[in-house]
Amino acid sequence: MRRLLLALASAWFLSGCATIVGSKTQDVPIQTWPQGVRFVVQDETGRAVAKGVTPQTVSLQKSDGSYFGKKKYTLQLEQEGYVPQTIPLELSPNLWYILGNIPLGGIPGWLIVDPFNGGMYKIEPARIYSNMSLVGARS
Repeated sequence: MRRLLLALASAWFLSGCATIVGSKTQDVPIQTWPQGVRFVVQDETGRAVAKGVTPQTVSLQKSDGSYFGKKKYTLQLEQEGYVPQTIPLELSPNLWYILGNIPLGGIPGWLIVDPFNGGMYKIEPARIYSNMSLVGARS
């Protein structure tokens, strides 16, 4: 009986709904018109975490591993003859974090497990599609 109680208590303290259902990374498709636009994704430190040419899907970390340590990203798009674009990628709590912990008692998931994992966040926009503007074009 004591082992059963210990196992249940451990499961309760180590459970976090967003951690169970979510993932530490998120795939973000990047598409542009025209295709073949060079891009760089930088994190909050200015370090390039992904580079390439559109269309492409990049996998981005949602947490830096610290307590409530959500990542911040900026997408930069460049193509000769077109106006460069900078698009911020924002992270916000997902519904699994907000509502999913309620059936499990809430507090361990909300304050202990999920804040370290990153599964509690979603990257927005989840899909990027950008129309590049020609340099000197009139609106």
